[in-house]
Amino acid sequence: MKVAKLILAAAAAALMAGSALAQDKIDVKLGVLNDRSGTYADLSGEGSVVAARMAVEDFKAADKGINVEVISADHQNKPDIGSSIARQWYDQDGVDVILDVPTSSVALAVSEITREKNKIFINSGAGASDLTGKACSPNTVHWTYDTWALANGTGGAMVKAGGDTWFFLTADYAFGHALERDTSAVVEKAGGKVLGSVRHPFPGQDFSSFLLQAQSSGAKVIGLANAGADTTNAIKQAAEFGIVQGGQKLAGLLTFVTDVKALGLSTAQGLVLTEAFYWDQNDGTREFSKRFGERHGGAMPTMVQAGVYASVLHYLKAVEATRSKDAGTVMAKMKETPSDDPLFGKGEIRADGRHIHDMYLFEVKTPEESTGDWDLYKTVATIPAAEAFRPLADGGCSLVQ
Repeated sequence: MKVAKLILAAAAAALMAGSALAQDKIDVKLGVLNDRSGTYADLSGEGSVVAARMAVEDFKAADKGINVEVISADHQNKPDIGSSIARQWYDQDGVDVILDVPTSSVALAVSEITREKNKIFINSGAGASDLTGKACSPNTVHWTYDTWALANGTGGAMVKAGGDTWFFLTADYAFGHALERDTSAVVEKAGGKVLGSVRHPFPGQDFSSFLLQAQSSGAKVIGLANAGADTTNAIKQAAEFGIVQGGQKLAGLLTFVTDVKALGLSTAQGLVLTEAFYWDQNDGTREFSKRFGERHGGAMPTMVQAGVYASVLHYLKAVEATRSKDAGTVMAKMKETPSDDPLFGKGEIRADGRHIHDMYLFEVKTPEESTGDWDLYKTVATIPAAEAFRPLADGGCSLVQ
């Protein structure tokens, strides 16, 4: 009788423990929203989905009682489409976090919807520094880079090297406008002068008339305030016009490793650029990139895709620590806990939502310097986290006291 009671008690305890564990499980749904078919597909696209899933696996979320589903959609670089998907995801599909979102006009719209729905938005792909400035939100984190950091890195370096007169070729939407604005401020603060600018449609195809205006300006530096295929097409067409051979320099203000790969070293060599991540920086970046390449057709990750991976890791750590997916609770934990991952190293999320980490100034190698398909950059300088991003007090964010 005693033995039977003991067995019954043990079974009851096991049942209660199992029930408690089941109740403690958390279901999280992550939505990767980006360009999957257009000008930014290579730098984000399916690669960002691969990165998000790798983060879930590497975190061993299932072993920690966190069931994670990753879904994706194509916003086609259109704010109305991006907004519609974001609303459906939040209202009908149970998405807790939206990730990536290149194209600043889409990102700004998604940020407002996320605030309205009290969810979480972690941006890796968009550049406009307004996301943590006048348009900041308590529900948004801007993880990887922004226009201020790009301007500070590439713009500052080129002025120091003697490029003190500039002409901008600018994508005509929020990102291009912000990049031109932030770089102009850096150039003028350093004693340089902006001679003019021209804005091209987004996305663009034929840059010839815009490049001729830039060439005739006589500016020492032509700042390309665009990204993706717009940047690579502009650089290719500049080569046809002999702009660099004529003594003017091109500043790719947002250039990705996929852009340089597409251009080839013969065309891109000597280009100076600022990035938050490069696959061949250290053992941690190389190990991740090798695994990423095995899942993504041999391509190395861009900084946007790396940012998706790192930000998902940080989010899941906060969910595990709080045993919650409540937006306010998780965001508070994300901001109070320093980030640390193999791709970006140590960092933090400020009150304005800006994630702070080192940035890097790179120069594209010559064909003779390269030892392999993806051996594309050499490091010129490391920009410390404290200097890489706009000072907290200067952004005009209402969350900053």
